[in-house]
Amino acid sequence: MDDQLSKAFAALADPTRRDIVARLSIGDATVNELAEPFDVTVQNISKHIRVLEDAGLVSRTRDAQRRPVHFEAKVFDLMTKWIERYQREAEARYSRLDAVLDQLQKADENDNHSKARRSS
Repeated sequence: MDDQLSKAFAALADPTRRDIVARLSIGDATVNELAEPFDVTVQNISKHIRVLEDAGLVSRTRDAQRRPVHFEAKVFDLMTKWIERYQREAEARYSRLDAVLDQLQKADENDNHSKARRSS
């Protein structure tokens, strides 16, 4: 699992590959269609697709003469679960910090009220 996550995050570190995945989230496309918006060769896009395939983020199928590239959501589900786990932990830490800050603020307010009563 960790190896799959490492490959997926590494693959998405490249902006071109992120753009390819974003395009494929809309629907399947051929390598030529994926290469159109980029100022690179089709071979270069093919290399990016191989990295995405190795990470399990996309797959290629055969549809008659076409070989469309398909977005694989399973790995994104795995990535999302991993991210959400740490997000929940971070939110719990922030909640504990908020509680401590509230206690400190109330203690400070009580101290200020006590000082005001003593000076009057």
